[in-house]
Amino acid sequence: MSTHLPEPAKNIWGESLVPCSTQPMTGYDRTGYCHCYSADPGQHTVCAIMTREFLDYSLERGNDLITPRASSEFPGLKPGDQWCLCVQRWKEAFEAGSAPKVVLSSTHRSALKVVSLAQLKAHAIDLS
Repeated sequence: MSTHLPEPAKNIWGESLVPCSTQPMTGYDRTGYCHCYSADPGQHTVCAIMTREFLDYSLERGNDLITPRASSEFPGLKPGDQWCLCVQRWKEAFEAGSAPKVVLSSTHRSALKVVSLAQLKAHAIDLS
């Protein structure tokens, strides 16, 4: 996998991107960060905290995030896990009223090309 990052590793505040999760190890490149890669068609840039509601919603939409898949180093997720979500899936869930909470300091700023800061802030757990 290419380590070329087309966008600087900055969060939505323009600060250094904070790791999203290492347990389970997340990110398109499984480094724990929600980096933005041109090779990542899903743009896994939103650090989200899984809920049963969102996991069920995603499963209904054809994306099983619950079942482990060793072939792709995917551990399967449970409520409470933090995971780098595809920004379009998060937006879709937001519009359906099923969006999970987000960690803004761990969400890549490129997500703002798809969702608004207000949408993310409405689901943020790390606002002071």
